[in-house]
Amino acid sequence: MTSLSSHLPDLASLDLLVAVAHSGSIGAAARRQGISQQAASERLRGVESQVGVTLLDRGARGTALTAAGAVLVEWAERILEVAQEVDGAITALRSDVRRELNVAASMTVAEQLLPRWLVHLRARQVATGVEPASVSLVATNSRHVVEAVLDGSADVGFVEGAQRERRLRSREIGTDELVLVAPPDHPWARRRGGVLAEEVAAVPLASREQGSGTREVLEQALAAHGLALRTPTVELSTATGLRQAVRAGSAPACMSRLLVAADLASGALVEVPIRDLVLTRSLRAVWRGSATPPAGPVRDLLDIAEAGRRTP
Repeated sequence: MTSLSSHLPDLASLDLLVAVAHSGSIGAAARRQGISQQAASERLRGVESQVGVTLLDRGARGTALTAAGAVLVEWAERILEVAQEVDGAITALRSDVRRELNVAASMTVAEQLLPRWLVHLRARQVATGVEPASVSLVATNSRHVVEAVLDGSADVGFVEGAQRERRLRSREIGTDELVLVAPPDHPWARRRGGVLAEEVAAVPLASREQGSGTREVLEQALAAHGLALRTPTVELSTATGLRQAVRAGSAPACMSRLLVAADLASGALVEVPIRDLVLTRSLRAVWRGSATPPAGPVRDLLDIAEAGRRTP
């Protein structure tokens, strides 16, 4: 095997260069790596000296890549992706003895889907002679799920919403539909033709808190019509709490069809069609590192989630 030349920068320096390319700022890239701007500037000058070409054009309006810098960043991103995959594999090997799996999930996924997936995961592990993973599950809103995966307290997260999280790797594992539901004695429950988006925006609803995927989807759908959600009559941090509030006679609320299917079938809640809104959202798994999910329980869990999506 041919030895590498002395012109190849170390991984941390390549990561810093890529961060500058993405942010257009040495200061922003320095904050990402937890170092001072001065230290970052000195490291980048060292990289240019090591490589032997100018990589960055530094100006008053920010920092831009030279042609040579753009080429190096393209290759550096490939090197870093492989390095992240190797690092993830090493982490999986080191944790294999304890077989711990830390999961953070949005309320809908945590309450309606994950229990079945985790049962199937354990059954698969037992069937293949693998010691079952010790699973820790935190149910929270999508924003907090992303934060947990970013800070490493969760190995994998499940989020719901209209937007894809750019700071993490992700994979769609399903879709969900939101429906507007009301108590049977609410005036909207007798509206066979449903309501319009402007009517929904004009009335305070019961709602999930800021940061939840459910609320995000509704707000973005209304914004597309030039409308905004009014201050809710009540904000609840759990999907089950919101469902119980509407059953008890609160204002109508938008919730996952998965959550209220039994209530709609029994008549405990009534679906109120919104004639000019489509409220669908993506359910996504998110993780750090390479494009391939980490080997072990994380990858097994995602396989089970995707298999459930394909099952009629």
